[in-house]
Amino acid sequence: MWESFRSKLIGDKKFYRKVLLIAIPIMIQNGITNFVSLLDNIMVGQVGTEQMSGVAIVNQLIFVYNLCIFGGVSGAGIFTAQYFGRKDQEGIRNTFRYKIWMAVILTTFTVLLFLVGGDTLIQMYLQGKQDGGDMAAALRYGRQYLLIMLTGLVPFMLVQIYSSTLRECGQTVVPMKGGVAAIVVNLVFNYLLIYGKFGFPKMGVAGAAVATVLSRYVEAVIVLGWTHMHKEQNPYIEGLYRTLKVPASLVKQILIKGTPLLVNETLWAAAMAMLLQCYSIRGLYVVAGMNIANTITNLFNVVFIALGDSVAIVVGQLLGGGKMKEAKDTATKMIAFSVACCTGVAIVMLLVAPVFPRFYNTAQLSRELAASFIVVSAIFMPQQAFLHAAYFTLRSGGKTIITFLFDSAFNWCVSVPVAYLLSRYTGMHVTWIFICVQLADSIKCIIGFLLVKKGVWLQNIVEK
Repeated sequence: MWESFRSKLIGDKKFYRKVLLIAIPIMIQNGITNFVSLLDNIMVGQVGTEQMSGVAIVNQLIFVYNLCIFGGVSGAGIFTAQYFGRKDQEGIRNTFRYKIWMAVILTTFTVLLFLVGGDTLIQMYLQGKQDGGDMAAALRYGRQYLLIMLTGLVPFMLVQIYSSTLRECGQTVVPMKGGVAAIVVNLVFNYLLIYGKFGFPKMGVAGAAVATVLSRYVEAVIVLGWTHMHKEQNPYIEGLYRTLKVPASLVKQILIKGTPLLVNETLWAAAMAMLLQCYSIRGLYVVAGMNIANTITNLFNVVFIALGDSVAIVVGQLLGGGKMKEAKDTATKMIAFSVACCTGVAIVMLLVAPVFPRFYNTAQLSRELAASFIVVSAIFMPQQAFLHAAYFTLRSGGKTIITFLFDSAFNWCVSVPVAYLLSRYTGMHVTWIFICVQLADSIKCIIGFLLVKKGVWLQNIVEK
């Protein structure tokens, strides 16, 4: 029995070396990014509750855009990984061009939306009960932060196009280096511009936004510069911009496979924004508490996020090479590895929960709420690790309709209604509402287990 269990769920040293060579650079990049975001958050949190809440609301809105871009390039990325598996450089070029068109369209729409309706979107989170927070000040700080952050969308877009392609072709270190450099710039200028150190102006919330935008331009220069200067390692870059035309047949294929993924990522991010809006009904201090909790939770989440990305890359390449049996075996072991790792991470997170909120200069109520949200997130982390890995397993084989139903459709049909009804029509404490939303995901775990085990995702989508 043990041997059967071991052969199904535990790999050998070569297996884990291969997985970690892909996962660790992604983990480091995302981890450092989230660590600096954490420091950034603490710095803004030292200024005041209203400033922190305004920034948190805008970041939640921009997060929807970030996921739109991720979804837009990921649809083509499914094909990129499989084209790389069969060494088809022209196929990679065409998926790259598709990513450019998709990202430009999404970014243009987002800028127009935020310029026209930014205030309205921020005010959605400032409709809760008056709990001592200054709603007008939170709106003012949010608006100021948003307008500056819009100038950083273009470099962010370009980095996502290039970095995603590099990762799908096995180059995970360069995006990590670009991310690390950007993070250093962000951290240094956060300190200089938020507090006005060493002769720099004291800009507060605006300084945090300027530092972030500056760091995104630095990252873009590094990632794009390296890619074009190392054509021997990235042969698809040769002749990439001779044309931006994409074969109609490929566009059709990507749209069929990728549109559900784009819609899924957009609706999933919108669902997360809507969940925060439901929690915000209980007051501005809840928004602040949720922001503190999300900051530290995101830092710990890099483990299962990186392992999920690795599933998409490793399994996608195996599928592109026609190795179906190996792909299924690899996916099973990677899911088990992700859950095991995150169980350990969750224990550390539980220990951090009562300590971390004390770093913020905010109301005691916000700190108490943050601690309770962190504890709940830690308890459910292994569940989230399984769901994330299962999602990327299904996606690696191009089953994007299934992933759409599995992910965002579930959130809008189950998670959001639960939060909406409980926040508006009951007196339940916000922590218990948060727990109920997490419990609802156990239904998704059962569905994900059955879909992965059945192997509905085992297909080569680039085979001619």
